[in-house]
Amino acid sequence: MDKSWISKPRNDNAYIDGVRNFIKFAMEKSSINGKILCPCRKCYNNSSFVPEVVEEHLVWNGFLLGYNVWVFHGESFVTSSSEIECTSFALGSTSAQESSSRQDGLGGLLQDVFGIMGTNLNNEQVMNETIPNNLEEYNDEAYATGFLGEQNFNERSMQSSPSETIRYKNLVKDCDQELYPGCKTFSKISFILRLFHLKCLNGWSGKSFTMLLQLLKDSFPEGTSLPSSYYEAKKLIKDLGLGYEKIHICPNDCMLYWGETMDQEYCNVCGSSRWTMNKDDDDGSDDLRRKKKPAKILRYFPLIPRLKRIYMSSKVASLMRWHDEGRIKDGILRHPADGLAWKSFDDHYLDFSSDPRSVRLGLASDGFNPFRTMSTTYSTWPVILIPYNLPPWLCMKQSSLILSMVIPGEKGPGNDIDIYLQPLIAELKQLWDGVDTFDASTKQNFIMKGALMWTVNDFPAYANLSGWSTKGRVACPCCGVSTDSRWLKHSKKFCYMGHRRWLEPNHSFRYQQNQFDGTIELRSAPISPSGIDVLRQLEGTSYKYGKGSKSSKKRMREEVASSANQVVDEVGTTNQVRVFEDADEFIGDDHDFHEVGNDSDTLDASTQCVVKNLWKKKSIFFELPYWKYNLLRHNLDVMHIQKNVCDNFIGTFLNMHGRTKDNLNARKDLEDMGIRHDLHPKLQSNNKTYIPHAIYTMSTQDKVNFLTVLKNIKVPDGYASNISRCVNLKERTLSNLKSHDGHILLQDILPLALRASMSKQIITIISELSLFFKSICSKSLDPKALDQLDSSVALTLCHIEKIFPPSFFTIMVHLIIHLASEAKLGGPVHYRWMYPIERYLVRLKSYVRNRAKPEGSIAEGYIAEECLTFCSRYLEGVETIFNRPQRNYDDVDNAEAYMFLSGGRVLGNFESIVLDEISLAQAHRYVLLHCDKITSYPIDII
Repeated sequence: MDKSWISKPRNDNAYIDGVRNFIKFAMEKSSINGKILCPCRKCYNNSSFVPEVVEEHLVWNGFLLGYNVWVFHGESFVTSSSEIECTSFALGSTSAQESSSRQDGLGGLLQDVFGIMGTNLNNEQVMNETIPNNLEEYNDEAYATGFLGEQNFNERSMQSSPSETIRYKNLVKDCDQELYPGCKTFSKISFILRLFHLKCLNGWSGKSFTMLLQLLKDSFPEGTSLPSSYYEAKKLIKDLGLGYEKIHICPNDCMLYWGETMDQEYCNVCGSSRWTMNKDDDDGSDDLRRKKKPAKILRYFPLIPRLKRIYMSSKVASLMRWHDEGRIKDGILRHPADGLAWKSFDDHYLDFSSDPRSVRLGLASDGFNPFRTMSTTYSTWPVILIPYNLPPWLCMKQSSLILSMVIPGEKGPGNDIDIYLQPLIAELKQLWDGVDTFDASTKQNFIMKGALMWTVNDFPAYANLSGWSTKGRVACPCCGVSTDSRWLKHSKKFCYMGHRRWLEPNHSFRYQQNQFDGTIELRSAPISPSGIDVLRQLEGTSYKYGKGSKSSKKRMREEVASSANQVVDEVGTTNQVRVFEDADEFIGDDHDFHEVGNDSDTLDASTQCVVKNLWKKKSIFFELPYWKYNLLRHNLDVMHIQKNVCDNFIGTFLNMHGRTKDNLNARKDLEDMGIRHDLHPKLQSNNKTYIPHAIYTMSTQDKVNFLTVLKNIKVPDGYASNISRCVNLKERTLSNLKSHDGHILLQDILPLALRASMSKQIITIISELSLFFKSICSKSLDPKALDQLDSSVALTLCHIEKIFPPSFFTIMVHLIIHLASEAKLGGPVHYRWMYPIERYLVRLKSYVRNRAKPEGSIAEGYIAEECLTFCSRYLEGVETIFNRPQRNYDDVDNAEAYMFLSGGRVLGNFESIVLDEISLAQAHRYVLLHCDKITSYPIDII
């Protein structure tokens, strides 16, 4: 477009025609609600008006000098050199030809970062503010990255304001500044971005980055604009990233100094001071306040600006609608959007689901040791959000995960995690009402809404987030008060059996007593409690947060005894009432209170319990208006379930000390239950106890055969870890298995490796269980097949009950019964298990450079990588996390391949052999029969 009219007199017809053409162009490209930014010399692109007013301003005040690249009116920053001779805002720019020749992608980057400036222009009060004279001071105050809790994140959400204009101008200035005089390849900011990209991609330390900058500065010609240190370089690109807040916490996790309590000095609950005092401080010091340090800090990463950033990016915005526009809707479960929970949510909230841009989130949390030595007891808890709008190939990638907060150690938050979640819940409530957001894919504003679908966590964290105790008699959150458990007197733990309830009503197993638990099973399968049921159970409950005033064990037992008359259970349909006279009767007189897992408020699991205090707390998620209607609120973690089930089998098969579920105590429990008399221990004449062999008992040679298979097994690269390193043939043990090792063993290896060492009955059970896990872990699931799996796994668990002792049935084994039904609700398992989260925790651990402040290191490392991840989408011709080559990239040129690709390379020494005629014919025949490349050829040619 011709822009020569800008320099002409304002009464010239060419100038007036140019103004009208500009307004026509701007209305087509950047109008919002019929308004555009006014680029006159007085408005300075800070106010928006209707076209008639803008035309009047431009004629009377003149066009803004230097604004020749109309980035606020829909024009791309990088334009042809023939059109422009200078860049925007007259801030010491180079020629457009030089800027265009670099092709560094920063034009599109800046447009997406600051494109929202032209969208939220209906707020005249904001847009008519004057720009401060001291730009540097304004920048430092408005965009510091280490916020205390004094400012609310809603006030700092990304808005179109003069401060954003200042940030934009500073970045444009750096984009136009040469790296050194005469440099045509890099600008100052593009070179720093490249260096930061390499730092994050390769894990450089800040010290090494500074040393590299100093070396480069010495190597470049005189006049280089390169900064001298990592700190200075970080300040240059901070405006491209997003910050985080520091919120002070009571050292006992009682409360946050946030919101109405941000100015308090002492905790409302325990009275602890907000500050940690230095040893040399005294109460009379005038510098006392300056020396105060917060006792505990929560680092919170505001969610709304990060979701806005996703929609502002032209590279990602359209993908946030994939779940509605790109998903195949044929009834097969491939994405959480195919599950019943998602569909039920859509049906219940039509206003929310009517816009496919409404954000669906999952929340994951788990504790980890940030140090690389496990001998140190320290637990840091990050909270991570998963945007489920994205397609499967992006949804669970680390680049898509959003770090919401870093909960500090040394100890985990436990049930007090709700205190830390308050800022996130506040933002989720705001998202539910809607937030004005710019969509780069449609170039329009829309009201962005968001909802939390469910949580993803391991089983202990399940208890912390839901409030249901996952230990003791009623440890199963899906069965709830109908959990079938039995206290094993000799093994001193609970077992969870009773899987015959899931069989058909007339199944023969229901009437077999000796093979199971000695009873006839006539009950039906329990129904998982809904959110409304949970709220009904939670009526009248209260929980005192904080770790400063926890009652002792004796005190808790006395409280249980004093409130025993409130405990009621309904037995069948007779509505009989039991009143417990003391805590020992309530808890059970044959086990210790602590061993039950603080389950002082549970009843005998042989009856259906209705106990108000079964819940440890009312989860903070119920503050969300929609949470009680979610069909799936908390997910069972298939990763840890597989690992624990695999450990149970291997420990029992190999009779490993401390890990086997079949020992003398387990046999005594069988004797107490009066079942499977052939397995009862027998006292011999020499006063030694003989334990009869069970069908799963392996001889020494069987163990050696089994472990030899695992020792010699070879799998493709990336398929599994080196399991052979876990095998100890001398002691006949298998140890130090990781979660993924259990996944591979249970699904693929155990059914084959045990064939020569175990009976056919055991092999059948292992094969059935292997098929079950492999089916529910598939990328696509058929709802009808899930119904069949739900029935078949109940029968498999009943077969296991007939063979293995009750001590084998830990809560993890029982949870298998619920996995198929959860898959119908939530969709494929790989969106809801902990594998991607655990791997992301390893990434967060790599950020820890300062062991004295691990959470601060994680926060700073995350915002740096978050910024560079966003920027790397716009870098051209550079290796990024989005285009990195494969693990074993051969870089083989297949341009001249006739039929088969020639990828691969020789590893180590090789030996050439000559095939005989029979082997050569067999090889040719195999290729012809199994290669898809030649199926299109006529059979007579083959």
